Amino acid sequence: MRVLFNSRAKHDYLSDALTLLSGWTREGEQIRRTLEIDDTQHAALTERVKVVADALRLRPEISRRSDSTQIRVGHGNGEPLTEGEVLLAARIEDAYRAVTES
Repeated sequence: MRVLFNSRAKHDYLSDALTLLSGWTREGEQIRRTLEIDDTQHAALTERVKVVADALRLRPEISRRSDSTQIRVGHGNGEPLTEGEVLLAARIEDAYRAVTES
């Protein structure tokens, strides 16, 4: 059986999913995370994120500033956040744990 979700239910579902991602903040239709990692960890994280983002056909913004890495996921042009973008944020968290634990 197929269940149809209206846009309000979908929004609530994504909001609930975002609450499970600690450290991520929502800015309009984008989500953002700042990670305190070194240059080597940044390079490893970027490679892992690229593989997942390519599979999901998404393009997060990843930038290096001083001693931190900033990540933005979402279009930011008025388009709503998608399930894929929230999934990407969760996979970025997995990659972050992997590069900081090794």
